Amino acid sequence: MTPYIRLAELGLQLPEPPTPIANFVTHAEAGRLIFLSGQGPLRSDGTLCTGKVGEDVTVEEAYQHARLTGLNLLAVMHAAAGDLGRIVRVVKLLGFVNATPTFSDHPKVVNGCSDLFANVFDRIGGH
Repeated sequence: MTPYIRLAELGLQLPEPPTPIANFVTHAEAGRLIFLSGQGPLRSDGTLCTGKVGEDVTVEEAYQHARLTGLNLLAVMHAAAGDLGRIVRVVKLLGFVNATPTFSDHPKVVNGCSDLFANVFDRIGGH
């Protein structure tokens, strides 16, 4: 089953790759590796999901924000590789969570992206 079929089964479609908001590129290639620049929870209408987890954003909402970030990363991967089927391994995911000082469930938030990668890429999506 292809990553695109898995996306469709999840009711998702790839957005256009987000345009960088600063002076950087969306990805860089080194040999057979593709390194992706940071992305955020940018909606297709150009608005950014904002807020602080533990204050005005719930863990469930933040999970969805991380999932949206993952979808944006997949769009960049698709643009870089030309086909998500060419991806042979997700090596690393680094996630940042804007949270209150007492919040401690960061993995539950970042799992929004991790779970998406696992669902789309199956065993090669684990990192």
